[in-house]
Amino acid sequence: MKIHLTSVFVDDQEKALRFYTDLLGFVKKHDVPLGGTDRWLTVVSPEEPDGTELLLEPSGHPAVQPFRTALVRDGIPAASFAVDDVPAEFERLRTLGVHFTQEPREMGPVTTAVLDDTCGNLIQIVHSQ
Repeated sequence: MKIHLTSVFVDDQEKALRFYTDLLGFVKKHDVPLGGTDRWLTVVSPEEPDGTELLLEPSGHPAVQPFRTALVRDGIPAASFAVDDVPAEFERLRTLGVHFTQEPREMGPVTTAVLDDTCGNLIQIVHSQ
């Protein structure tokens, strides 16, 4: 068994697509209209185009807003993405205007940083020593 798809709820799918592709470097995999303004919109790592997909899921369900608000308030990331070098990625993204809620921090064998995806989520980047 392996993970095929996971998701983050986003306030605005088009804005999220721009953030996740233009800034984070993912590539669009699927973009299927679902009726109205909602889409089945996924991105993948360019390094693994057939790997795990991230669904940029509309946040319209009533349970989403209180859940995301609580996560952000408590500083809990909605997702975690592996990078080769957290300090280098932190500097690259910060130069592009990405806001971080946690600067790079070494925690034993891992280094992490947490960014705001501008669509309602905190996202952690991580690398292992």
